[in-house]
Amino acid sequence: MSQAVNDKFATVNPADFGRVAVLMGGRAAEREISLISGKAVLKALLAAGVDAFAIDAFGPSGEESLIDQLQAQPVDTVFNMVHGGEGENGSIPCLLAAMALPVTGSAMAASALAMNKSQCKFLWQGMALPTATFSVLTADSNWQQVCDELALPLMVKPGSEGSSIGMSKVDRAEDLQAAYEEAVQYDQTVIAESWISGGEYTVGIIKGQPLPGIKLETAREFYDYQAKYVDDDTQYLIPCGLSVEKEQQMQALALRAFDSLDCNGWGRVDLMLDEKRDEFLVLEVNTIPGMTDHSLVPMAAAALGLDFEALVLQILSTAR
Repeated sequence: MSQAVNDKFATVNPADFGRVAVLMGGRAAEREISLISGKAVLKALLAAGVDAFAIDAFGPSGEESLIDQLQAQPVDTVFNMVHGGEGENGSIPCLLAAMALPVTGSAMAASALAMNKSQCKFLWQGMALPTATFSVLTADSNWQQVCDELALPLMVKPGSEGSSIGMSKVDRAEDLQAAYEEAVQYDQTVIAESWISGGEYTVGIIKGQPLPGIKLETAREFYDYQAKYVDDDTQYLIPCGLSVEKEQQMQALALRAFDSLDCNGWGRVDLMLDEKRDEFLVLEVNTIPGMTDHSLVPMAAAALGLDFEALVLQILSTAR
């Protein structure tokens, strides 16, 4: 690591964590991505000298008890890589707290809040943190009225889903109901946001330190599931092209959004730069970001001088 990185992140001793269970899989729509992330983390931990092993959090059939798996062999620390569902809604940290097992990531309340996009946005509005105007949709919503209030185009998304699953852009009022019906398959709460024209950025956070910002560029209409995990032409720009002052402004806003939810350890904040107002808007906070070869936190950490093994050790050291 470079001296600059050493100044921010202390050296981690792999032996300090005992036997480490890497949780992955789960039952949410992001299961396959979670398995990829978890296997990458496990490989890096083993390479770094950590005594680690894998647990499919709820078994391939969803019937195997996580408690039984954790009690089947000695476990001292847990690295949670279950995306979505029980992994990010607070269930796993709550369970592990009851079992007195330290775990990476945010605690129950912060995880549950970060997973709930509409509640986050209500909170940020109350705190005067900039975010896109939005409306919570129901099956009885007046579609035309929503479009009139927010103005077309709109972004429709499930209230508690990640990886851009269930999201769609709406250009016509007559398409809003179909977009709602697509999103509600993944979550009972669905929100519509005013479309933001401008650059999309992300800022990773580890131990209270914002990582270098990344600008995301895709040929698609927005940074969707295909752009995140499949496309080879998605561009991740580091440096992100902003002035030093503008990037620091974005990093400060990202850290405020992260702290506003009482998040802990590590995570990622997604933002957009509204080109009309030249203002950053917070999209969401991810408490268990992806750790695949397309993932953003590892890219940002590498730009700072933290390779993948060093990154997972730093994340592991936040377990509590």
